[in-house]
Order: sequence, then structure tokens, then C-alpha cells
Amino acid sequence: MFIKRLLSLVFLCSAAHAATPPDAPGDLVIGHVAPLSGVLAKTGQQMVLGGKIYFDHINAKGGINGHKLRVVVKDDGYKVEETVRLTREAIEVDKAIALFGYAGTGNISELLKRNVLSAANIPLVAPYTGGEPLRKPFNPYIFHVRAGYADETEAMVRQLVTTGGKSIGVFYQNDAFGLAGLDGVEAAAAKHGATVVGKASYEKNTQDVEQAATALAKLNPRAVIMISVTQSTAAFIKRFRELNGSALLFSISVVNVNDLATLLGNETLRGVGITQVAPSPMSGLLTVANEYRTLLKKYAPQEEPNYTSFEEFLGAKVLVEGLRRSGTNPTRSKLMEALASLKNFDLGGYDISFGETNRVGSKFVEVTMVNGSGKLKR
Repeated sequence: MFIKRLLSLVFLCSAAHAATPPDAPGDLVIGHVAPLSGVLAKTGQQMVLGGKIYFDHINAKGGINGHKLRVVVKDDGYKVEETVRLTREAIEVDKAIALFGYAGTGNISELLKRNVLSAANIPLVAPYTGGEPLRKPFNPYIFHVRAGYADETEAMVRQLVTTGGKSIGVFYQNDAFGLAGLDGVEAAAAKHGATVVGKASYEKNTQDVEQAATALAKLNPRAVIMISVTQSTAAFIKRFRELNGSALLFSISVVNVNDLATLLGNETLRGVGITQVAPSPMSGLLTVANEYRTLLKKYAPQEEPNYTSFEEFLGAKVLVEGLRRSGTNPTRSKLMEALASLKNFDLGGYDISFGETNRVGSKFVEVTMVNGSGKLKR
């Protein structure tokens, strides 16, 4: 299986790193730190896959302005200290010109807190998070290709209120990620005249959801919005539906519907709403979606299209365009300027816009629902 071969290669490269000199001097090194083990392992694997198929495509065409891309993938296990350590390693040892991907609002917030990005003057492109602390106050180093959690929760609450659902419970991860989503739900509820009747959390890197599920089920809300990662979301859905079968369930975009279906079964998952911050990877109308599926079939034929790998595919296209605009002798500073110059940049029927004081490239959000076959419908 492609993902297993990918992981084997990642760990082999990590083990040999200290004894192996960098590749050709002309290579452009991209540091990709991702959770390839732990509770977010499957998400991290899809993140790496989405970028890899596009970077491989670019290298097969000769690279960028005479340079090949060398992507250095490192596994942080979704652990904050590992994210910091491996990022410094990518910057100081691997001499990365850019950072790519990453997951975890709290993980990336720690990079900002410790001035890791600013000290190296290095951009981080397409993090897999919508946390508001990474967007406000403005910082110039993180280039987002997805809408924020505030945008996602706004879309969920607005849809619930439209259908008469004004009583909302919130299940959230007890960290910066979960708190950012909780803040978004509370703000959207106040704006649209809904009420947050209860909120319950679980601890990061666990699936200990019993207390949260029991507390929220007793409140009998019209809907529960889940700000949680895939495994804990699956555990909560299973337990909550055993206790309360009537409430609507909505999830933030970071979950993977295929993994949820595997963990829960189609019948248990049916009717769950999931916000999406990228257009459908199965769209036949978007050139970029067709390109993604073509390259996925070419470079990873065993893998199925999904929103996670597609989002990072979009991010890879953004990074490549920034490198292209940086000229024949790119630097981190030139790349920062080039990325900021991407205004209404067409990825293939889907636009991204940055600017001197804007690093949020897209506000796109749509709410999808899981059908009886475990598939998403718009």
C-alpha cells in the first residue's frame, strides 16, 4: 500500500539523516512536519500524500527555475515539543527554504510563541488548521489556504438556525484547537440568536469521551458541534448516539469521513454534518480537482481522493507558484514576498488571494452531510 511505503521511507530517511549529506546544492528543501503516528496518523499520512504527488509532478517536469524540490518529512506525533524540535531541525540542519503542512493549532502556536518562524524569516504554507490564534493578531509568516474555524462554526450555526435548531451543545478538544472552535460557536450563536446549552471537553491525544458524551446527552440539545480530531470524534459519536439518538451532530473539517466510516460503520455515521474548507475533490467542473485525481492515480493509484490530501495538494500548488515567482536564486525573504503577491491566483477554477496584510487565502466553507453509504453529499 502506498501510505505504508511512504511511512517506511519517512522513517528510513529520519534514521539516516545524521549520516547523510544534503542532496544537490541546487535543491530547494521544503520541511514538512506532520503527525504520522498517534491519534492523527491517518490525517498526517493524507496530508503528506497530497503535497507529495504535486511535488513529484513538478520534479518530473524538471523542477522550478532549474531547481529540484527535496521534501524532508518528519513525524511529530501531534506532540508540541516534537513540532518545535523538528521544525528547528528542518530550518537549521536541512536548510529548508519553506515549511509546509503541519497540524495542530497549539503545535503551531508554540512556534510563534518561541519565535521559531520569525527568527528564521521562513514561511509556513498550508497548515491543516483553522485556529484563530494563528490568524489574529496578524503575523506575516503563515500562509493559510483554508478558512478559519470561526468561518466553519458560523456556517454550521447559521444552517442549524435556518432549520429551527437554536439549542446547541459543544464537544471540544481541551487545547488551543478546541478552544478556538468553541469561541467560534459561541460567537456565531450570539450572532444568530442560538443558545449554547452546554459544553464538554476531552484531553488531547486521548479518546476518553465518556464524561463529555454523558453530560451533553443529558442536556438534550437540538445539535452538538464537535471540535475534535477523527478518532475522538468517532468515539464521541458512538457513545453519544447510544445515549441520545435525536440530536443532530456536526463536525469541523479536520476529520476524515472515510476513517470515520471505518471506525463507526455507515449507519452510525449517517446524517452527520461535516464542514469543508476546500471544494469537492470529486468535482468534474474544476480543473484543479481533475488535475489532483489524475496525479493521484499516477503517483498513488491505491489511494482514494479525499478532502485532506486535496487541501494539501492545493497548498503545494500555492507554494510552488511562490517558489517560481522567487526567481532563479530564491531565498526565504524572496519567497515571502512572492507568496504575498498571490492575489486572485487561479489554481484551476479555485482562487487564492494573499496580500501585504493578508495571509488568509480563502474563506470558502460548505456544509456536507454523510449519506447512508458513508459518503459525503453537498
